[in-house]
Amino acid sequence: MIDILMQFVKAFVVGGAICTLAQFIINKTKLTSGKILVFFMLGGLVLQALGVYKYLVDFAGAGATVPISGFGYLLAEGAIKGAKAGIFGAITGGLSSASAGVTAAVTFGYLSALIFNTKSKYN
Repeated sequence: MIDILMQFVKAFVVGGAICTLAQFIINKTKLTSGKILVFFMLGGLVLQALGVYKYLVDFAGAGATVPISGFGYLLAEGAIKGAKAGIFGAITGGLSSASAGVTAAVTFGYLSALIFNTKSKYN
């Protein structure tokens, strides 16, 4: 029971720290949300390419994989594993490792658009 509770605490602390950093960047810079998302995704990719992000994932679990930096981690992890099969594997490895998350995002986004009446915030 204590082990499960500690996993939740670690995930909350690490995920919260990543989100706090993003909020700090939003508040203190004039960067757009899209640019910040790309920076965090590339940050996860670069940290995994250097072999650092895996330690964070092992420590915090979902606290490190759920934020957008976790998507960069998935892309790099898949590309690294795919590179063992050759150049084509390096290109497709990242896509195949992240395909479930991308498919879920597209599917649920489409279903939400069908269910809810969306409109521009400027109308």
